[in-house]
Amino acid sequence: MTPLDKVPTDGGGALGSNPFAGLSGAGLPAAAARPIEKLKSKIENPRNRGRVDIKRTTAGRGGKTVTIVTGFVGIGLPEKESLCKKMRNACGCGGTVKDGDIEIQGDQREKIAQILAEAGFRPVFAGG
Repeated sequence: MTPLDKVPTDGGGALGSNPFAGLSGAGLPAAAARPIEKLKSKIENPRNRGRVDIKRTTAGRGGKTVTIVTGFVGIGLPEKESLCKKMRNACGCGGTVKDGDIEIQGDQREKIAQILAEAGFRPVFAGG
Protein backbone atom coordinates (compact mmCIF):
# COMPACT_ATOMS: atom_id res chain seq x y z
CA MET A 1 0.00 0.00 0.00
CA THR A 2 1.38 3.40 -0.93
CA PRO A 3 1.07 6.48 1.30
CA LEU A 4 -1.40 7.97 -1.22
CA ASP A 5 -3.88 5.10 -0.65
CA LYS A 6 -4.03 5.62 3.10
CA VAL A 7 -6.75 7.63 4.77
CA PRO A 8 -5.39 10.40 7.01
CA THR A 9 -6.27 9.99 10.69
CA ASP A 10 -4.82 13.23 12.03
CA GLY A 11 -8.22 14.88 12.33
CA GLY A 12 -7.90 16.85 9.15
CA GLY A 13 -8.54 20.53 8.85
CA ALA A 14 -11.53 22.55 9.91
CA LEU A 15 -14.94 21.35 8.84
CA GLY A 16 -15.24 24.23 6.46
CA SER A 17 -17.90 26.85 6.71
CA ASN A 18 -20.84 27.07 9.05
CA PRO A 19 -23.94 25.87 7.18
CA PHE A 20 -26.06 28.47 8.97
CA ALA A 21 -23.77 31.41 8.23
CA GLY A 22 -25.61 32.24 5.00
CA LEU A 23 -29.01 32.41 6.67
CA SER A 24 -30.40 35.70 7.80
CA GLY A 25 -33.52 36.83 9.54
CA ALA A 26 -34.52 39.12 6.69
CA GLY A 27 -38.13 38.68 5.69
CA LEU A 28 -39.12 36.76 8.79
CA PRO A 29 -41.75 38.15 11.17
CA ALA A 30 -40.50 39.28 14.54
CA ALA A 31 -41.34 36.97 17.42
CA ALA A 32 -44.00 38.33 19.70
CA ALA A 33 -42.50 38.97 23.11
CA ARG A 34 -44.65 37.54 25.88
CA PRO A 35 -44.55 39.28 29.22
CA ILE A 36 -43.12 37.13 31.98
CA GLU A 37 -46.13 37.92 34.18
CA LYS A 38 -48.43 36.09 31.76
CA LEU A 39 -46.22 33.03 31.83
CA LYS A 40 -46.04 33.04 35.63
CA SER A 41 -49.81 33.29 36.00
CA LYS A 42 -50.30 30.29 33.72
CA ILE A 43 -47.87 28.22 35.75
CA GLU A 44 -49.22 29.28 39.14
CA ASN A 45 -52.91 28.97 38.18
CA PRO A 46 -53.45 25.71 36.30
CA ARG A 47 -56.69 25.44 34.43
CA ASN A 48 -59.67 24.69 36.63
CA ARG A 49 -61.75 21.96 35.05
CA GLY A 50 -64.16 21.43 37.90
CA ARG A 51 -64.73 19.13 40.83
CA VAL A 52 -64.60 15.36 40.54
CA ASP A 53 -65.54 12.92 43.29
CA ILE A 54 -63.35 9.95 44.17
CA LYS A 55 -65.25 7.13 45.89
CA ARG A 56 -64.20 3.75 47.23
CA THR A 57 -66.86 1.07 47.04
CA THR A 58 -67.32 -2.70 47.19
CA ALA A 59 -71.05 -2.87 46.42
CA GLY A 60 -72.01 -5.54 43.91
CA ARG A 61 -68.45 -6.71 43.31
CA GLY A 62 -68.16 -9.73 45.59
CA GLY A 63 -66.24 -7.84 48.27
CA LYS A 64 -63.61 -6.47 45.88
CA THR A 65 -62.67 -2.81 46.42
CA VAL A 66 -63.02 -0.46 43.47
CA THR A 67 -62.19 3.26 43.23
CA ILE A 68 -64.73 5.21 41.20
CA VAL A 69 -64.17 8.72 39.79
CA THR A 70 -67.42 10.58 39.02
CA GLY A 71 -68.62 14.08 38.27
CA PHE A 72 -66.78 14.88 35.05
CA VAL A 73 -68.27 17.89 33.29
CA GLY A 74 -67.38 18.96 29.78
CA ILE A 75 -65.01 16.18 28.73
CA GLY A 76 -65.70 13.44 26.24
CA LEU A 77 -65.18 9.72 26.22
CA PRO A 78 -61.73 9.80 24.52
CA GLU A 79 -60.30 12.05 27.23
CA LYS A 80 -61.83 9.88 29.97
CA GLU A 81 -60.24 6.83 28.38
CA SER A 82 -56.82 8.52 28.24
CA LEU A 83 -57.16 9.54 31.92
CA CYS A 84 -58.15 5.97 32.76
CA LYS A 85 -55.08 4.67 30.97
CA LYS A 86 -52.81 7.04 32.93
CA MET A 87 -54.42 5.91 36.17
CA ARG A 88 -54.07 2.21 35.32
CA ASN A 89 -50.39 2.67 34.46
CA ALA A 90 -49.66 4.68 37.61
CA CYS A 91 -51.51 2.25 39.89
CA GLY A 92 -50.43 -0.95 38.16
CA CYS A 93 -53.93 -2.36 38.08
CA GLY A 94 -56.97 -2.71 35.86
CA GLY A 95 -59.70 -0.23 35.19
CA THR A 96 -62.37 0.88 32.75
CA VAL A 97 -64.78 3.65 31.80
CA LYS A 98 -68.40 2.69 32.58
CA ASP A 99 -71.44 4.95 32.23
CA GLY A 100 -69.27 8.08 32.10
CA ASP A 101 -67.36 7.17 35.28
CA ILE A 102 -63.84 5.80 35.64
CA GLU A 103 -63.47 2.60 37.68
CA ILE A 104 -60.04 1.53 38.91
CA GLN A 105 -59.47 -1.75 40.74
CA GLY A 106 -58.38 -1.51 44.38
CA ASP A 107 -58.13 1.40 46.80
CA GLN A 108 -56.06 3.82 44.71
CA ARG A 109 -57.55 7.13 45.85
CA GLU A 110 -54.28 8.95 46.61
CA LYS A 111 -52.61 8.18 43.28
CA ILE A 112 -55.77 8.97 41.35
CA ALA A 113 -56.18 12.30 43.15
CA GLN A 114 -52.63 13.27 42.18
CA ILE A 115 -53.21 12.42 38.51
CA LEU A 116 -56.48 14.36 38.43
CA ALA A 117 -54.88 17.39 40.09
CA GLU A 118 -52.12 17.38 37.46
CA ALA A 119 -54.81 17.26 34.75
CA GLY A 120 -56.45 20.41 36.19
CA PHE A 121 -59.35 18.86 38.08
CA ARG A 122 -60.21 19.44 41.74
CA PRO A 123 -60.40 15.95 43.28
CA VAL A 124 -62.62 15.49 46.36
CA PHE A 125 -62.77 12.31 48.41
CA ALA A 126 -66.39 11.25 48.86
CA GLY A 127 -67.98 8.27 50.54
CA GLY A 128 -66.04 5.72 52.56
